[in-house]
Amino acid sequence: MAHSPTSSSVPVHGLSPAMTLLFGAACGLSVANIYYAQPLLGPIAETLDLHAGLAGLIMTLTQLGYGLGLLLLVPLADVVENRRLIACALVGAVVGLAGITLSDSAATFLAASFLVGAGAVAAQVLVPFASHLAPEATRGKVVGNIMAGLLAGIMLARPFSSIVAAALGWRAVFAISAVLMALLIVVLWRALPQRHPHASVGYARTMASLPGMVWRVPVLRRRGLYQGMMFSSFQAFWTTVPLLLAHEFGLGQGGIAAFALAGAAGALAAPWAGRLADRGLTRPATGWAMAAGLLSFVIGALSVRFHSIAGLVLAGVLLDGAVQLCQVLSLRSLYVLAPELRGRLNGLFMTFIFLCAAVASALAAAVYAFHGWMGVSLLGGGFVVVALALFATEFMRRASPLPAT
Repeated sequence: MAHSPTSSSVPVHGLSPAMTLLFGAACGLSVANIYYAQPLLGPIAETLDLHAGLAGLIMTLTQLGYGLGLLLLVPLADVVENRRLIACALVGAVVGLAGITLSDSAATFLAASFLVGAGAVAAQVLVPFASHLAPEATRGKVVGNIMAGLLAGIMLARPFSSIVAAALGWRAVFAISAVLMALLIVVLWRALPQRHPHASVGYARTMASLPGMVWRVPVLRRRGLYQGMMFSSFQAFWTTVPLLLAHEFGLGQGGIAAFALAGAAGALAAPWAGRLADRGLTRPATGWAMAAGLLSFVIGALSVRFHSIAGLVLAGVLLDGAVQLCQVLSLRSLYVLAPELRGRLNGLFMTFIFLCAAVASALAAAVYAFHGWMGVSLLGGGFVVVALALFATEFMRRASPLPAT
């Protein structure tokens, strides 16, 4: 059967290992910008005279910017040339990072953080771009490998920012990242092929199609809810664990960095998740991921009760792996639906996830301030329970010829 081209200039034979590595590294570097501030909430809030109970706003504004970028910018991947779109988004991130570096008040910091979040959506243009280059038989594997790079960026952002902040101050973290983003723009512009979307209908009509797409694609709704709840649990844990490590375990920025570095082992779940999806095991693997996420909060609560930092590390690794497993399975389920819709499907999916994450970050900081780690454990575990309850309804439906969700 003949296939319609998705691009006038993208090769169809697949991704080389070097290009896969570049896509993964670019995704990781881009999305890391959202998380540099997470272990630095205390020092940043102190410098900017922001109340501790409102420190979660630092993450919330960044994630809201990311969510808005996902909704308004990522669908452009179905409309405009992708390499240019990626470069423009990264330019926005550079401007925001420079603004953070120079900020002298909470208001300017938060405004610049919003812009950084919006620019970081370059990662979510890169992922479906890579899926267009990957053959169907190995698409899950390719997406999994690239998502491993993305998760590594999320996890390594925390130790990087902690180490740099300890040595040079928190502003240096964002200044260094601005330079890295500028270099990344140059590398991607030279290395990526052009991709002109096939038969574009224009931005206005593309955006007008989004509500109907949510209504017509049940896999998108279900997978968005699964990952929205799982990622909310992830945010609840990682927004507050630096505060816990400082207050209850007496760790400084170096110790917090080492903890976050250990947690980065969860990125190893991504390639495995892609292979499971390619083998048709999406549904059972989703259940395993949710069960592991719930178990991680049980382990985390017990670890703090018995003052075991090793148990807390285990909880972090288990949660990270569970969230990444669920996300790769979800993306694989969406990317098999319609190649010409991948930008919009990815934008809608990730928008919902990061709106959930933004709310979870603000809630988690407030819950920790008033109810401690046990309150955070109940909050994070509650998010996973909601996902499990929805997952259970899959087994109440009749079997259908549609792809497993």
